[in-house]
Amino acid sequence: MSSAHNAVNGPDTSRRAGSLRKIVAASLIGTTIEWYDYFLYGSAAALVFGRVFFPEADPLTGTLLSFLTYAIGFAARPIGAVVFGHYGDRLGRKRLLVISLLMMGLSTALIGCVPGYDTMGVAAPLLLTTLRLVQGFALGGEWGGAVLLVSEHGDAKQRGFWASWPQGGAPAGNLLAVGVLSLMTTVLSDDAFNSWGWRVPFLLSAVLVVIGLWIRLSVDESPLFKEALAKAERRKAEQRAEQLPFVAVVRNHWRDVLVAMGARMAENISYYVITAFVLTYCVEHLKIDKQTSLNAVLIGSAVQFCLIPLFGALSDRIGRKPVYLVGAVGVGLWSWAFFALLDTKSFPALVLAVTVGLIFHSAMYAPQAAFFSELFATRMRYTGASLGAQLSSVAAGAPAPLIATALLGSYGNSTPISVYVGLAALITVIAVVASRETRGRDLAAIEPDGSAAQAAPDRRTAASA
Repeated sequence: MSSAHNAVNGPDTSRRAGSLRKIVAASLIGTTIEWYDYFLYGSAAALVFGRVFFPEADPLTGTLLSFLTYAIGFAARPIGAVVFGHYGDRLGRKRLLVISLLMMGLSTALIGCVPGYDTMGVAAPLLLTTLRLVQGFALGGEWGGAVLLVSEHGDAKQRGFWASWPQGGAPAGNLLAVGVLSLMTTVLSDDAFNSWGWRVPFLLSAVLVVIGLWIRLSVDESPLFKEALAKAERRKAEQRAEQLPFVAVVRNHWRDVLVAMGARMAENISYYVITAFVLTYCVEHLKIDKQTSLNAVLIGSAVQFCLIPLFGALSDRIGRKPVYLVGAVGVGLWSWAFFALLDTKSFPALVLAVTVGLIFHSAMYAPQAAFFSELFATRMRYTGASLGAQLSSVAAGAPAPLIATALLGSYGNSTPISVYVGLAALITVIAVVASRETRGRDLAAIEPDGSAAQAAPDRRTAASA
């Protein structure tokens, strides 16, 4: 049995469990900070960037231009996935996660320092867009490394549960971002918030990054990666060439990349409609005040954070596919009720609309980390999982608020937006149905040529059962 497996199956189970919890905590805190930075931009784009950086446009057009800068950040995510994936598969997961956290934190803090259009003219939105590209590049490398660090430390029996915790960083980050913005809108007047108050949450990122770095530097590298690296060194000593991770993924795992991309369509589009575009819809279209809209997202995000590990555990019991499909079908159908509830302008209805939408989203997002990790071999897993996840972000998450805002402006109602979300759900259902069930797969047994893709359940599962 390999050294990595011996490490997992050692006699000191309490120490092993403690180490895994430490890895999970480090990944969760790190992803929470990075998603805080990323979602903060989306919320600010919906609420204030139109007035600060595009003051000469009408409110809806200004918001549209703000969401355009928001969408541009997604273009850098696949590039970040390839670069971070390449070095993460060659050098290790931990080092690249530290770099991504530093890049994200620095760019976010600098966004809080960018002068408005009235001070810098057109240079202001250009600088804002540049920093957004840095955010996207960093996040493109963050997600894959964080979920793999957990997936590769645990065993197959509870991989869905443990790997779902870094996924909790998304609602936790959104909760933190919306919470800070909500606090600022509560204590400040609209003029003060639009002038300088919106900058405070961005500057706060610098403090959060210091905390995240302290925690991330304390964790160990993935044991599966160490084992794969040792094998690669032996192949190198035997003068056997090893393919570049990107080339290996394209050659051997292109179907798995397509599955990951399709699986993310409904998950990504629905999330940004429910959490980012909803602010524009409520504030600009329905004339509901900022505070009420932010509070609805705040409550929904809190519920989602609690549900993600439960859906992750459920995927360990009944499989990744059934849980994922419930989420995809549910979010496609709920999109119609979602806007109908918003249109009532009732706060309880707003909370119900957002919360139920995020419950269905959780059913997709929770098993996603384990599902994507189980598709790729270790020496190309960072690249493959990141590439599949981030390529779909360009087609799904990036234009979602932009498309939704444009549809609202063109038709004046939510029906086309519901159709848009429903079509995304259909694509995801097709992709997940066409994929293989990955629950119980031995991560160490997946070969670079994909030949062990149908491998038996993880040996560690059998040992622990």
